Amino acid sequence: MPKRILEFKKNNKGEWYVLLPEWKGDPDDLQLVEGADQWLELLSHKGTALKLWLADEQFENAAILTLLHAREANLGGGGDYYLETYQGKKVGLKLWLCEVTRFVFNDLPQKIYFLEVSRT
Repeated sequence: MPKRILEFKKNNKGEWYVLLPEWKGDPDDLQLVEGADQWLELLSHKGTALKLWLADEQFENAAILTLLHAREANLGGGGDYYLETYQGKKVGLKLWLCEVTRFVFNDLPQKIYFLEVSRT
């Protein structure tokens, strides 16, 4: 997959969602939970909106999420990822990215490379 910008927004309940107009499934599937919300809090500096470049191939200045293991469909699908460091600091954050990840990447990448584009 070439680099793609995805936008994430936090609602007034403090819940993070990815904005994915082409998603035809349940809108609740677009909520980021189980550590993915903490990942976005970290990247946004506790803001309310974030745009990220995402890719399954390395690009300049990108940080890396590494797949620890794929989840079985009955356990929510998707995969558990690990963010070891961010901006030169040890983070050690485990997070779950649901099946929407497969929709975005047409696969469950071993590594997801990301870079902040903007935040508010």
